[in-house]
Amino acid sequence: MAVFATYAAYLAVSLGLTVAVGSALSRSGRVFLATVLGGDDNLAQAVNRLLVVGFYLLNLGFVALTMSGTGQITSARQAFGILFVKIGKELLVLGALHLANIIFFTRFRRRPRPGPGQPDAPVPPPRQPAEPEAVH
Repeated sequence: MAVFATYAAYLAVSLGLTVAVGSALSRSGRVFLATVLGGDDNLAQAVNRLLVVGFYLLNLGFVALTMSGTGQITSARQAFGILFVKIGKELLVLGALHLANIIFFTRFRRRPRPGPGQPDAPVPPPRQPAEPEAVH
């Protein structure tokens, strides 16, 4: 019974953390993406939804993989130890995913982006034919 209680607690804490962090990332990410994407709110909302779905899939996949049993749990101390190690791993994964998103968008933001009415890539001026050299 201690095994069930430990994993039920892990699942409850993990789901709560995932939803809380995902919600915070969604709210803050929408504003950040709007600036990164040049004020295009529709594109920012679409990219934000895609990122949040990816975040949920990665984190919940990690939680599912770590739900495997670690053997017989014989004491409350052992149960709490297992629970805290699993939650600690999940917090590290949540932090790594968040940091990866920030790094990606910070680098993406630094790239020069064309302004309104500007072409996507600079077009070089047409080349003028070379003047023929005068023969002496």
